[in-house]
Amino acid sequence: MSIENSVVATYHTHTDADRAVKELQRGGVDMHKLSIVGKGYHTDEQVVGYYNTGDRMKYWGKVGAFWGGFWALLFGSALFMIPGLGPILVAGPLVAWIVAGLEGAVEVGVLGALGAGLYSIGIPKDSIVKYQTALTTDQFLLIAHGTAAEVAKAKDIIESTNPASVTSHAAEAVAA
Repeated sequence: MSIENSVVATYHTHTDADRAVKELQRGGVDMHKLSIVGKGYHTDEQVVGYYNTGDRMKYWGKVGAFWGGFWALLFGSALFMIPGLGPILVAGPLVAWIVAGLEGAVEVGVLGALGAGLYSIGIPKDSIVKYQTALTTDQFLLIAHGTAAEVAKAKDIIESTNPASVTSHAAEAVAA
C-alpha cells in the first residue's frame, strides 16, 4: 500500500467536474496529480466507443468532448468494465493504481477494481463505498493527491467549485 494524502470530490454533472479541473489548472495544481472517474454513458441512438491511436485517446458518446479533454490533460486513461457499476472511464494516475490493485490482488474481491485502486492509496473502505455509490448515480469523482500542502491547496480550489461532496484523506489518518 502506498499511502497518499488525497482529496476526493463528487460532482453531479460532467460540466461541473470539467469546471473544477479547469479551476485547479488555473490555480497551478499539478495535472499529473489529478484523476477523474465517471460512468460510460448509455445512449440509444449514438455509437459509444473508446480507442487508442498511439498517443491519442478517443471516446465517442454522449460526453465525448468532456473525456477527450481530460485524456489530453491528465496522465493515463482507461475504460474498465466493473461488475455492479458497468463501464467506468478513468483518467489520471488512478488508472495505474487500479491496475496495480488488480495485479496485486489488493482486496479486489471485496472492494472491486476501483475500490482496490482507491484503497491502495489509503482511502478508507467506508469512503470507497460512498464513492462507488456516487458513481452508480452517474456522478463524477475528482481526486487530487500529493503532499499535505498540495492537497490542502487543491481542496481550497475544489471547495470554491461547489462540489456535491468533498472529503480529505490524510496519509497519517489511514496508515494504520
